Amino acid sequence: MAETSGGSKKLLWIMIILVLLSSIGAATAIYMVIDQQDNGTENAEMQQAMERESPVFMRIEPFTVNLADDRHGSRLLYTGVTLRVGNEESKVILEEHMPQVRSRLLMLLSGKQADELTSSEGKQQLAQEIVNRLNVPLAENQPPLDLREVLFTEFIVQ
Repeated sequence: MAETSGGSKKLLWIMIILVLLSSIGAATAIYMVIDQQDNGTENAEMQQAMERESPVFMRIEPFTVNLADDRHGSRLLYTGVTLRVGNEESKVILEEHMPQVRSRLLMLLSGKQADELTSSEGKQQLAQEIVNRLNVPLAENQPPLDLREVLFTEFIVQ
């Protein structure tokens, strides 16, 4: 009887150890599945964040403008402008109203003097003035434009 009692204790301990090992294995498997799902969600979010948003550019044909007279007399500005807009809707609105856009730019530029435009600060200020001028609605009930940047692709003061 002593042998069966010792054998049953060993069997009980073996069963307890097997149950514990099984529980640990199941918990590990569940943890790995949950962790993999979380990583999948995080990876999808990171991939979406990393997807490059294509910029939307709108090119305005180059034009020549007589600048305001200065001490050197009459001067000319030849410039090409490209606008970076935030969405296609802004691009379409600007394209539909291109005569107004060009007129506003010509009026703005013709009031400038050559020495205002030759420095990089002058060009940066001009770019901001262009954004401000084009943000004034071109038509009634026009949604606000999403102008991000003014890029000078050609710029010659003569």
